[in-house]
Amino acid sequence: MELGQLRVFEAVAAHRTATGAAAALGLAPSSVSEQLRTLERSLGTELFERAPRGMSLTPAGERLLPWSRRLLDQAEQARREVAATHARLRLGALEAIAATHVPAVLARLAEHRPDVETSLHTDTARDSLLGAVAAGALEAALILDAAGPLGELGFYLPPAPLDHLDLQDVPLSLVAAPTHPLAHATTLTREDLRGRRLLVDAPTCSFHLAGERLLGHAVDRIPTGGLTVTRACAEQGLGIALLPDFAIPDQLAAGTLARLPLTPPPLRLRLIWRADHTPLPDLHQVLRPIPT
Repeated sequence: MELGQLRVFEAVAAHRTATGAAAALGLAPSSVSEQLRTLERSLGTELFERAPRGMSLTPAGERLLPWSRRLLDQAEQARREVAATHARLRLGALEAIAATHVPAVLARLAEHRPDVETSLHTDTARDSLLGAVAAGALEAALILDAAGPLGELGFYLPPAPLDHLDLQDVPLSLVAAPTHPLAHATTLTREDLRGRRLLVDAPTCSFHLAGERLLGHAVDRIPTGGLTVTRACAEQGLGIALLPDFAIPDQLAAGTLARLPLTPPPLRLRLIWRADHTPLPDLHQVLRPIPT
């Protein structure tokens, strides 16, 4: 097997036609077909089912696919080390988690991959980070999402093959001022909150989206601004708020906020990258798990 043949194999698996693979690789379709046939002859088995509507992997092709990615990643890593070049990781992160969660990620990268040059770019908008990853302007980005498939929280995904790694849970709490009528409740349901005022950030905010999933239309949403403003308004008794636990320990300890007895599911701190371009071959091993 040659690396060029494996690149052709992966391109055909992704585009399902020799023509599409050729366009992606900058080769002639005849060259793609010939390299694929040579690879199949060297392995003694067919890797694709050929049909009028396109090519699909055979069981042998399915088995080769992860090996192909591993071999190509290792070859790229070898090339970088032999050429004495530093790997580069342009990492994006939501500003809401930049101070609380990103330093641990950077510390693990520095510990396990000191050869990697990591630069950090923060943004208040998740869409901007995802768009930058999709366009190749960033190798990876740290965002918040709900458990499940990528985008489960309810946000827009760009039309690009994205992959993700869950690093850790980000717990949430429903809080209110100690003077709020619900502050001393021992049990609470969504119905108990019907008609109450929920203080929220912009509709694209992760915590706003988490509130939509948790409470639906049971509450009246009052726009307040960012995380700090929402927390301050809750302390003043202007309504309840769904906030990340990392933003409220001092307020809970001082008694200016009280945790309500309705536990929301946590969000996930997720690392996002293009599935067709792994930023570092050993990224999973380096970053899993992130200590809490």
